[in-house]
Amino acid sequence: MKDTFTHRGMRNKLVKILRKKGITNPDVLQAISTIPRHLFMDSGFVDHAYVDKAFPIGAEQTISQPYTVARQTELLNVKKGDKILEIGTGSGYQTAVLLEMKAIVYSIERQNELFKKTKLFLPKLGYRPKKLIFGDGYIGLESEAPFDGIIVTAGAPYVPNPLLAQLKVGGKLVIPVGDAVQIMNVFTRTSATSFEKEKFGEFRFVPLLEDKN
Repeated sequence: MKDTFTHRGMRNKLVKILRKKGITNPDVLQAISTIPRHLFMDSGFVDHAYVDKAFPIGAEQTISQPYTVARQTELLNVKKGDKILEIGTGSGYQTAVLLEMKAIVYSIERQNELFKKTKLFLPKLGYRPKKLIFGDGYIGLESEAPFDGIIVTAGAPYVPNPLLAQLKVGGKLVIPVGDAVQIMNVFTRTSATSFEKEKFGEFRFVPLLEDKN
């Protein structure tokens, strides 16, 4: 499958929708307009690739709604060269958005089926995260900490302490917290021992899976 002029036109329409919904960060909008989202989805969903909705990608997971991706990325306040940890690689679409914004990306995926697929797929599109890891997102990636930002792309029933601990001072954790419906939380580390917490409305995500072995 290719990225055609028609697909690019559909992305431009999607960007206009995201602007109307309040996304203002030009780097986020540029990333959305650049990345061929249809290539991250099953061919049966291609006609819906640039609709502002989430869709299944296998292993009972979804590719997030474009607005959700854009909003989380905007809240993360990514700058060129930032070291970002992504919890929940999924299809790799959010990973690609971060890479388009020139972040250094470390990503963890709990579903082995998706991990194997995405690890092979992303380089074919020219997207190369610093590390793509099969593992438990609840424990983060202490060996590579601290991070400028951490983004969680699944619904967490609680905020994992290791993720807070792995932030730099000034760094942000963007995480949807809750069960059936999640509240988007942003934690900013203000010192070695303190965090500022903000809330940004309701979202719906698949659950963040924990390794309980």
